[in-house]
Amino acid sequence: METVAPFKEVIEEIKGYGGEAVKYCYQCGKCDTVCPWNKVRKFSMRKLIREATFGLTEIEHEEIWRCTTCGKCALKCPRDVKQIEDMKALRRMASGYGVFPAAVKPVRGVSAGLAAEGNPFGESRKNRADWAKGLSVKTFEEGMEYLYFPGCYLCYDPRLKKVAQATASILNKAGVDYGILGEQENCCGESIRKTGNEELFKKLARENIKTFIDNGVKKILVNSPHCYHTFKNEYAEFGVNFEVIHISQYLFQLINEGKLQISKEYAKKITYHDPCYLGRHNGVYDEPRGVLKKIPGSEYIEMVETREESLCCGMGGGRIWMETHAADRFANLRLNEAIGVGAEVLVTACPYCITMFEDSRAVLNYDDVIQVKDITEILNEVL
Repeated sequence: METVAPFKEVIEEIKGYGGEAVKYCYQCGKCDTVCPWNKVRKFSMRKLIREATFGLTEIEHEEIWRCTTCGKCALKCPRDVKQIEDMKALRRMASGYGVFPAAVKPVRGVSAGLAAEGNPFGESRKNRADWAKGLSVKTFEEGMEYLYFPGCYLCYDPRLKKVAQATASILNKAGVDYGILGEQENCCGESIRKTGNEELFKKLARENIKTFIDNGVKKILVNSPHCYHTFKNEYAEFGVNFEVIHISQYLFQLINEGKLQISKEYAKKITYHDPCYLGRHNGVYDEPRGVLKKIPGSEYIEMVETREESLCCGMGGGRIWMETHAADRFANLRLNEAIGVGAEVLVTACPYCITMFEDSRAVLNYDDVIQVKDITEILNEVL
């Protein structure tokens, strides 16, 4: 195998990027048995870790970019090898050398958009709050209880703007004291960090942190599990500690406090998909189910792979911006799992998951077979 530098130099570079734990791997193979890639093609995380241990990784190969950082391998690893950190380390190295396989090259354009406009689409900052027009959504001011941070996809993607609008409608009905920062926001930076661009992540994070502090933000309400994870766990690296709440947690609280009154029935069979960064990475399983089970008229059904065993949609780790062949899409399998248990609606709480499921639904011609909804959309319908 080719290396990009002498043996010792490669190993030291991997360690320096946070991948030192590769040395703990003793090749038990548990990571391979749980990796979702092995449901669609042959893939070996164990092989990649082994190569990294000896400085033999082919960074020009697409394999190091396949990891979705779903966290299943880390959950099962008996040696705490930190596979996600290892993959980030290899990607940082590849990015540093400017090595991007064809399927990964869109990340360059995403990076340019993030650097220039603070979002992966390269859309104007001035349009970031357009989703909120006519919804009585206020600009955040110091003293407000919550900053509502929709995230990039909910601000710019036509399908996901509906989720931001449903969220605002619910918050307004509950009388929540909240506001948004609109064009002052940046992407949280989570996904670009997973592609190896640590410098851009730090730039986005520092700008967001300064904006939050300057505006007196103390509590942040988010829809995206990726924003949730980043604000809660990764921004702490910069010495700040904001209170971060995922919308599913807050909806459950509002219902239990009697601030939201469910007045309609939802006579459908529903199932819930656990997003990786809400479930496995942060342990939020009960609240979204608690919300759904309070909706009258519906029949709640669990899929076979659920909670800690939930199947990744395939879009984490920056793969939301990379090309994934139709035959390799985990989301196709997940839709079939939901249909297999009799669900009419697949509910989730992550913009990446919705994006992928909607795409798979169209490709598989499932428009009349199953619907894909965010938890806020379901609740807003029955209030």
